Amino acid sequence: MIRAYSKSSTPSKIFHFYSRILRSNCNPDNYTFNFLVRTSAQLASVETGPSVHATLLKHGFENDPHTQSGLIFMYAELGWLEECLKVFGAISEPDLVCQTAILNACAKCGEVDYARKVFDEMPERDPVVWNAMIAGYAQCGKSREALGLFHLMQMEGVRVNEVSMVSVFSACSHLGALDQGRWAHAYIERSKVRMTVALGTALLDMYAKCGNMSKAMEVFWGMKERNVYTWSSALGGLAMNGFGEKCPELFTLMVKEGVRPNGVTFVSVLRGCTVVGLVEEGCRHFDSMRDLYGIEPQLEHYGCIVDLYGRAGRLDEALNFINNMPMKPHAGAWGALLHASRMYRNMELGEHASRKIVELEDRNHCAYVLLSNIYADSKLYEGVGNVRENMKAKGVRKLPGCSVIEVDGEVHEFFAGEDKSHPRYNEIEMMLGEISQRLKLAGYVANTSPVLFDIEEEEKEDALFKHSEKFAIAFGLISLREGVPIRIVKNLRVCWDCHDVTKLISKIFNREIIVRDRNRFHHFQNGECSCKGYW
Repeated sequence: MIRAYSKSSTPSKIFHFYSRILRSNCNPDNYTFNFLVRTSAQLASVETGPSVHATLLKHGFENDPHTQSGLIFMYAELGWLEECLKVFGAISEPDLVCQTAILNACAKCGEVDYARKVFDEMPERDPVVWNAMIAGYAQCGKSREALGLFHLMQMEGVRVNEVSMVSVFSACSHLGALDQGRWAHAYIERSKVRMTVALGTALLDMYAKCGNMSKAMEVFWGMKERNVYTWSSALGGLAMNGFGEKCPELFTLMVKEGVRPNGVTFVSVLRGCTVVGLVEEGCRHFDSMRDLYGIEPQLEHYGCIVDLYGRAGRLDEALNFINNMPMKPHAGAWGALLHASRMYRNMELGEHASRKIVELEDRNHCAYVLLSNIYADSKLYEGVGNVRENMKAKGVRKLPGCSVIEVDGEVHEFFAGEDKSHPRYNEIEMMLGEISQRLKLAGYVANTSPVLFDIEEEEKEDALFKHSEKFAIAFGLISLREGVPIRIVKNLRVCWDCHDVTKLISKIFNREIIVRDRNRFHHFQNGECSCKGYW
């Protein structure tokens, strides 16, 4: 009965049967505690788990390998890495299952370096161990390491399966590494890896997040089976790549096919409406969440509506919507209003939104930087100085810009400022000089408002040319064959000047440039951008 209920929809009932065992004067065995531990992990209860651990110690089952690995898994589910390490440290000769459990625990809790140490010291490694380590890297944002380990896995002849490839596609998505993603796609076709719903969804997501939406939709329509996550991923990809007008159409088809949307689906639909300014359509979908589907909107959905109004210039409605939220507005909602205030040069509302963000998160660097930009747009350098002093006093630092570009399967990183670390820096600098010269001949005048210093315009232009995406574009121009699109992933939102410059470069150099910033994709071609200045 304990085993049956541990695998049921009401696993907590096993404790009732455990109590009956004790009342009947029968002794629980190691299998009993194995199920108790596994169920405690499933319930993720901070009270139940430690109690079960204490009880199995009392009955002398602390050396049973099944309960040992189960305890590590249980504490990992609770996020208690220190307890995981205590259990593991007490095992004199941990078997492969326990080693895999501690590796998973470390990766899940973000300690991938320790997980890799365990991995490297294991005398034997099966596909489960390799998958766990690759997944750990991918989940922690160490995508390069994930892909490096995947290549090592192949070199050692370890059988690759669906689980491995889901993590690989996730890593490619994070880096925007389309070439490696294409190679991985070809690999699963050659190796005849079974295309499950999870793998197909990961593949579609990879193409979408690498800016190849036509290929993403080709994967989508080719899937024999699609679940709500597949549909949500396709909707999210369309929104991110600027095809927001297609989101309501795809959503309608999804509903017609009998797939019930969830909260993630609606975030994708609302973002799609936002990027193309479909305000009324977005509001209808927001209302339908509760009215038609019984889904209670969460903070992220409310933030989407604020963004929807704000990007359309309806700032009063955005503020009114925030003030009437049924829960305390979060930094995301105020951040959307702050960005809209900057876009439409509403200093008073921008100051209000910035204060609200700082009240919630006093170390949120975006709030300070955007407010500085609002002041700089109006050449109010005293205000800029006050914000900078406030940041300094609170120890808040602006996140440095970082742009990533993939060339011949290798990922290159560029940082804003005087980053001379790249081996081809001198060639990049020469290309930047050529770009600057050709831009000026084309009549380009720098938009220096993003530079937050009261300095001469010439110095500001020089500072702008040290933004990370400009280094990446220059590297792309000297490294990629003519006609090959330049694909860049940036960790921050693209500034106005870089946006204008990239449009011009796409025209002057006759090159398609695709930039994924922290908010969306920008597809630059022939002097135009897919966002149409709406980001």
